[in-house]
Parts: sequence; C-alpha cells; structure tokens
Amino acid sequence: MENIATKGYGASGSLIGGETLKPMDFERTPPQVNEVLIETLYCGVCHSDVHQVENDWKNTIYPCVPGHEVIGRVTYAGEAVTKFKIGDIVGVGCMIDSCKSCSACYEGEEQFCEHPHGPTMTYNGYFVADGTDYNTFGGYSNNLVVKEDFVLRIPEGLDITKAAPILCAGVTTYSPLNHWGVKAGDKVAIVGIGGLGHMGVMIAKAMGAEVTAITSKEEKRALAGELGADHVIVSDNENEMKQYERYFNFILVTIPNPFDITPYINLIHRRGNLVTVGLLAPYDKPLNNMDVASQARSVGGSLIGGIAETQEVLDFCAKHNILPQVEMINIQNINDAYQKIKDEDVRFRYVIDMNSIKNEA
Repeated sequence: MENIATKGYGASGSLIGGETLKPMDFERTPPQVNEVLIETLYCGVCHSDVHQVENDWKNTIYPCVPGHEVIGRVTYAGEAVTKFKIGDIVGVGCMIDSCKSCSACYEGEEQFCEHPHGPTMTYNGYFVADGTDYNTFGGYSNNLVVKEDFVLRIPEGLDITKAAPILCAGVTTYSPLNHWGVKAGDKVAIVGIGGLGHMGVMIAKAMGAEVTAITSKEEKRALAGELGADHVIVSDNENEMKQYERYFNFILVTIPNPFDITPYINLIHRRGNLVTVGLLAPYDKPLNNMDVASQARSVGGSLIGGIAETQEVLDFCAKHNILPQVEMINIQNINDAYQKIKDEDVRFRYVIDMNSIKNEA
C-alpha cells in the first residue's frame, strides 16, 4: 500500500496573534501488519486541543493537527490484526502507541510510559522510527493509522454521534474515581462543570456516590442538577462553601485554567482525598501544609487513563446509559468553536461531524 493522502485541519503556528486552524493536506504511512486504517466519523473537541494549538504548555510541535477523541470505522486491517475487522466501529483516544516494555506499560498504564518520549500521543507526539522523530497528526482528519492494541471497541448501545468525548473526558474523570475507590454512599464533589466535570458528575453518580457539583457560575446550578448532582455549590458563595467544610470523602477538580486550590482543601473530610485532572500547568501559590496535615488529607493528580481503563469506561458508560452532552459541528466551524470554548459558551462538548471534511477541495 502506498502512502495515504489525508485531509485535515491544523495550525501552522500558535493561534495567538491571528493564526487559525486551516485545511491541511498530508500523507500517512500505510498500516503495518499489526495496524488498522480508520475512517474518522466523529471527533470530540477537547479543551486541551485549544491549549495545545496555542502552545500554552510550551511543548507544541507545529504543524499541529489536533483531535484525540475519535470514533471511526475500520477500512483496512493488517494481516496480523486479530481484534478488529473491516467495518468495525472503533475508538481512538489520547495515545496510539507506547514502548510496551516498561513497568508502566506492563501494568496497563501506558499514559505513564517510561520511554524518553513517553507514549506516542495521537497528536503532537513523536513516532520513533528508523532513528528519526516524526510529529503525529490527530483526529481532525479523515483517517488515522493505529496499532490494534491502542484501538478501542465501541460497545453496542452507545450513540456513536455522542460517544467520542468518553475517550478523553470520560476516562480522565473515571480513572481517579476508580483508582481512589469511590463507592456507593461516598460524598463526592466535582469541581468545574464543563467538558470534564459534567462527565465526572454522571460517572460518580452511577458509582452510587452522593454527588455535589461545585461551579463558579450561578447559571450552571440548574444544569448540574439535570446531570444528576444531589447538591450544587457556587464557589464564590462563602456561606455555601462554609456549609460543606470537612464534608467530602473525595473531591475531583476539573478546572482547566490556573486556580487556587486552597478554598477546596477545607472541604475535605478527615483522611479524604482531592485529585486534580484539569490544569496541566504550574500554579505558584503554595498549599497551607497545616490544612492538609491537620486532617490527614491527601492532594494528588491524575492523567487520562490506560487503554484497558479506557475500554472499561466505555463499557461502564454503555451499561449505565451515560453519554456526554454534545453539540455537533462541521469542521469548517472549528475556529468559532475554539472561541466559544474559551468563553465557556458550550454545553458541554463539541463533536465534529468529520463527514464535513469531504466538502474541502
């Protein structure tokens, strides 16, 4: 098979300063014996896509074709592929490869791959082939080539037009709730009711927890209730925050921008845990160690999830009828969508109908 002509949308430089996501043509290398070629059907738009193309984390490789929440159809399977066949509806999340030999990979946590480059991310990552590093291009494109071990099975019953965000937002919130053992009867708070947070509310509720949504916006009070939250706190309301001091066994913070963690520490019950998943950038205000130690509280973080855990959350969502709340857009509207994400004017996740890329010349 020859190289595969691919149409995508990407950024040649930072969007700051007038750059926009534009049509891009490039080639993908043909599938190897253990790889599949996937026609992209739907791709979620993650807040991290915005951070990445704007180089907020100072690690962006340009050109950058985002997209790591992909639902697609297998159109070719290498001769050694055993898990998938042509026509299967599949998913691709944040990673498309890893070293598979380090302790993290061996333990099913490929997101912590100990290779010098870490795992091969679906976009803005490195291939390591023939001694040369190559930039990876993601799901804002009409196809992907992925090793079968990094392809997910989409369970029957999941609406494929809405399921894409489960592959990032879903596993990013499920993983810490699962790892820290959230169970029926636990008092759980989800801070930030956006693309990640709205999934966190629904997943924690399905685990049997008493769920409180914490938001900075009064207008999200009703929305959080519709998602299943038992209680809602507006974080600027000092009386509400005071009412819930030492209340929660587990707090999951999904805020994607710099924030002060201090107001949330005193909401944690004795020996409870707070885990942050949203902000992947430094924040220089220190914790008050006495607030942490005086109640034996723990503060931690979590990063997406491994392949097995991503399959687990897909199955969990299918079992509990959990679907992200999404707004479908065409790829030609992606720059407007980015602006609305920054303005927090989306409920709660955009999904691109990638059929629209066929309209590009």
